[in-house]
Amino acid sequence: MRPLLLDTHVALWLVMDSHRLGARTREVLESADGPVLASTASVWETTIKRSLGRLAAPDSLWDDIVASGVDIIGISREDAEAVGGLPLHHRDPFDRLLIAQARRRGATFVTADRRVALYDVGVTDASQ
Repeated sequence: MRPLLLDTHVALWLVMDSHRLGARTREVLESADGPVLASTASVWETTIKRSLGRLAAPDSLWDDIVASGVDIIGISREDAEAVGGLPLHHRDPFDRLLIAQARRRGATFVTADRRVALYDVGVTDASQ
């Protein structure tokens, strides 16, 4: 199976046991026979949002995500450069980086953001 790369909100939903994470997606994540990944970009994004008071999450958030079986991947120079080759369907710099990372790794991007389907990347709708 292809790796699964979680959008930031999906990693949060997973560890916070949110009802917003669809039952089918939860089952896919729990039974994945390939790696389930999150990006350092998501760590960065949540850290910024927490510092601005826009995200209420425990200090142990990323320890909890890793403990759930998610592997954290770094951001390479090639990942950052690949963002420049993406069409401007989406303006969020974190999402654009995550999309570039998914494409470069042949991963399915797990997100509830329907705009991501405009890109040439495999997508799983996290709300299902």
